[in-house]
Amino acid sequence: MLGKRIKELRKKKGITQKELASYLGISDRAVGYYESGQRTPPPDILQKIADFFNVSTDYLLGRTNIYNPADEITEAVFDDPELLEFWRELKEREDLKLLFKQTKKLSPKDIKQIIRIIKAIEDEEDKGE
Repeated sequence: MLGKRIKELRKKKGITQKELASYLGISDRAVGYYESGQRTPPPDILQKIADFFNVSTDYLLGRTNIYNPADEITEAVFDDPELLEFWRELKEREDLKLLFKQTKKLSPKDIKQIIRIIKAIEDEEDKGE
């Protein structure tokens, strides 16, 4: 599963094994081994791969089919246009990345409630300026 996902993401991004290897600081041969399933990347390289493709390590390992926690939040607020618009702005903020990583443990209802709370705080701060 891991190798297949790495190869799939690499091809989707339109890069070679050599280009991925250069980013990771490893040989293109190592990337080939990972993609073929002959070897498993160490944890630090696995995290670098996930970061490069903007997916979770859980996605790479086949534990979930959701690319990253931000996708899960998008699905939770998709039926509320105002929250969806707010979420699209919010997900780019570095200071909230940790929150997004924690959402895999929450229900869509809870995720929506948290986004509403963050929006209320932001709205209140905007009024104060």
